Amino acid sequence: MEPFKLTFPEAFSIEPWTEKFPHLTAGFTTRDGGSSNGIVTGLNFGFHVADNDVNVKKNREILSEVLGFPLDRWVGAEQIHDVEIKKVTRSDSGKGADNYATSFKGTDGFFTDESGVLMTMCFADCVPLFFVSPEKRFIGVAHAGWKGSVGDIAGEMVSAFSGKGADPAEVLAVIGPSICEKCYVVDERVIKLVENILEGVEKNTYNQISEGQFALDLKELNRRLLIKAGLKDENILVTKYCTSCSNELFYSHRKEKSAAGRMMAFIGWKEDYQP
Repeated sequence: MEPFKLTFPEAFSIEPWTEKFPHLTAGFTTRDGGSSNGIVTGLNFGFHVADNDVNVKKNREILSEVLGFPLDRWVGAEQIHDVEIKKVTRSDSGKGADNYATSFKGTDGFFTDESGVLMTMCFADCVPLFFVSPEKRFIGVAHAGWKGSVGDIAGEMVSAFSGKGADPAEVLAVIGPSICEKCYVVDERVIKLVENILEGVEKNTYNQISEGQFALDLKELNRRLLIKAGLKDENILVTKYCTSCSNELFYSHRKEKSAAGRMMAFIGWKEDYQP
């Protein structure tokens, strides 16, 4: 089952979740439209790429209108490919929303149980991980490149939920649009780290394609790590979308390098949600 539905030209929604939880806003953007028109063109959400901050803010305002979630209710992060996760509240609203300077520093994951705050992360090939705990009403989003993946940011988010009383067996997760194994080639150094984090797992998440070169399936790696953290297999949905193969829909850093903008993963309980 493909969890992502193109609800608007600007964004996909996680349809199984938004149908099950009507007060949830959750999804992933495209590169379609937008105000960026320099080295980076289209609907770029990254303040840290080769784009004008004015354009990026306009793009964020466009998405805010599309989602019906005010920009001053967003939170954003300075992502550093680590495993630091922050719990946010409504009082954090606006941090990193319309500029990079006020964003959460050194952060690659957010979670909350409060309504009226939209958690956002930027991507251009790395794996977006979305979380919902229906029982405790915690929601979260994490940024998992190869460093975050082998650092087990997926398991760190599950631990953050369970530390607040959630049962990992009831946590739901979605693995979003990111680079596929055919497009993602890494060296033996990365593969050794993958083997370490998946010690004891029989089936590999990679294939050797030449001397010292391996095709790595980051989506499958994170799926395995979620199961290792206690999630049920049936509670994990994985998209078929590859950001590199579907370059007309998404930015791809591997394919475009400095010309790549950033898509945005977003999740939040709407303002009128009362647990």
